[in-house]
Amino acid sequence: MSLFPEDILSAAQMIIRDFTAAGLMISTAESCTGGLISGALTEISGSSAVVDRGFVTYTNTAKMELLGVQEATLLRFGAVSEETARQMVHGALFRSRAAIAVAVTGIAGPGGGSAEKPVGLVHLAAQSRAGALVHRKMLYGDIGRSEVRLATVGTALEMVRSLLDGRRQSPRQAGA
Repeated sequence: MSLFPEDILSAAQMIIRDFTAAGLMISTAESCTGGLISGALTEISGSSAVVDRGFVTYTNTAKMELLGVQEATLLRFGAVSEETARQMVHGALFRSRAAIAVAVTGIAGPGGGSAEKPVGLVHLAAQSRAGALVHRKMLYGDIGRSEVRLATVGTALEMVRSLLDGRRQSPRQAGA
């Protein structure tokens, strides 16, 4: 029995399979998910060939020290912002041997939300060494802490697969 639902396990299994076949590694930078993305990936046998490292940076200090998030970014935009997610993913990518990294920061609830940053708001970013960078702002709503966290894991894995698929397209296919 797994800790994760079947859809997340299936997505993780595809990532492990495809990254293994391509000889690539992944790293994660997680705040609101507290390591669940890494957990989902390492639930799959053979993941040690693919998962380079995971950063759990729940505090702003950890984000700055481990990932190089700028204090000015945190002060201006807050921990739960596109800017912070982008700096987190950049730090995870360049502080690892990964070809692709993914980062998440959000408000899982039940408390901690505000009018401008409600419970269920999550910013995700994924980046490849080739320079591709994607960001998603998700508004899951106040659906429950576990549900927000698991939905975030699913979205993060989907973003990783999207970047990997983009790497495999030729320039002609990508522009088609």
